[in-house]
Amino acid sequence: MTEATEPQPELTDDEVIEQKAVRLAKRDRLNEGPGAYPVSVPVTDTIPAVRERFAGLEADATTGVTVGLAGRVVHLRNTGKLCFASIQSGDGSRIQAMVSLAEVGEESLEQWKDLVDLGDHLFISGEVISSRRGELSIMVSSWQIATKALLPLPNLHNELNEETRVRSRYLDLIVRDQARNNVLTRAKAVASLRSTFSKLDFVEVETPMLQVMHGGASARPFVTHSNAFDMELYLRIAPELFLKRAVVGGIDRVYEINRNFRNEGADSTHSPEFAMLEAYEAYGDYTSIAGLTQKLIQDAAHAVAGSHVVTWADETEFDLGGEWDRISLYHSLSAAAGVEITPQTSVAELQKLADKVEVEVPLANHGKLVEELWEHFVKPGLSKPTFVMDFPVETSPLTRDHRSIEGVVEKWDLYVRGFELATGYSELVDPVVQRERFMQQAKQGAAGDVEAMRLDEEFLRALEHGMPPSGGMGMGIDRLLMALTGLGIRETILFPLVK
Repeated sequence: MTEATEPQPELTDDEVIEQKAVRLAKRDRLNEGPGAYPVSVPVTDTIPAVRERFAGLEADATTGVTVGLAGRVVHLRNTGKLCFASIQSGDGSRIQAMVSLAEVGEESLEQWKDLVDLGDHLFISGEVISSRRGELSIMVSSWQIATKALLPLPNLHNELNEETRVRSRYLDLIVRDQARNNVLTRAKAVASLRSTFSKLDFVEVETPMLQVMHGGASARPFVTHSNAFDMELYLRIAPELFLKRAVVGGIDRVYEINRNFRNEGADSTHSPEFAMLEAYEAYGDYTSIAGLTQKLIQDAAHAVAGSHVVTWADETEFDLGGEWDRISLYHSLSAAAGVEITPQTSVAELQKLADKVEVEVPLANHGKLVEELWEHFVKPGLSKPTFVMDFPVETSPLTRDHRSIEGVVEKWDLYVRGFELATGYSELVDPVVQRERFMQQAKQGAAGDVEAMRLDEEFLRALEHGMPPSGGMGMGIDRLLMALTGLGIRETILFPLVK
């Protein structure tokens, strides 16, 4: 079935309204008979299965095999006594339907021409054949509309613009292979994460999305109200404080794949609602948890691509294999800035450097200045997977002090493709120090820091019952897909929030 491939003008709003009126009239006529929306149709096979079974069929051949298939009409050509349609299944597989006067009779052929439109879901039954041009086809003996589409499809020869792809993802899934592949890639990656955790004896749990006290990250929360309890609640910004309670309770290896909500900006790497993986391992630390994170990502890459080398949407190959670099945040910043910066460098000196390179840091303290300067000087040069080790204590209130370097904590951030993909810690389990850190956060909140954590007495009470030394990590699932596909975050989320 030959189709024109040159771009065609899209329908105007008036033309869409006119088409809808015509299709509504067809719906009414269908409802006088078998109906425009039957409860079921007698499907016996799938389009991909038929294509696989008869892949080697020669041109102009017959099989004597009758099948019943259903799918969406994506191409339609009505010419005299022989009509053609291309029927597409949900995975994008297509097969040609041939409707001839000799096979279905004059009445059925005329109904086909009158009632079938692009976008309709259609059931066809007939013999599997190959056309004269060698295209696998069904010589239709009977057909039935399974669902009447009231709105037309976009022109399949034109590229959907980004706004349409995001706002009308269902259309994107119908017309674009990449959109469908993104869904499958995500499913494979998440299944791989669960498989890897299972092999390592981690237990998957669920923690509350509605919380009395937000915590576990430095982020601005969404606020809601419970009518039943007549109280203010917060949408979860992180599951950390509840997962740590599980470790206190004796679940030594625990993880959760969850939805988080942060009332912050949205850009190519941030979404207000996002999927997150967090995991905690008793008797581990940030070194062991880095190894776990590398294995999780490499296993996911292998599940998606068959190797540690993934191919992005733009055909670029990206290697996630081997042992990943581990660099010091302070040392890499000092080398890039051309001046030694240590945990003891004063706020005044750091502010002077920030002013010089025009880096603005609201509510600046040592930690925030160091991290913002690092992002300015070092982050743009990172492409291959790299663990950035040992962060300022001021920006990591839930993390253990470094065992040998004063003023920093045992925390790493993993950068891939130049963006932060995951973060890991040697967890702070001393309840006295944790209370001091919370108190410092409270002071920052009183000074105007809307992302500062609050004092959480229930969490502190759990810590006071004894949490073993532990390593913990968090990774954005959407960002993992960005690393595997080379796409932006709005492409990796099936239905992203849009204004």
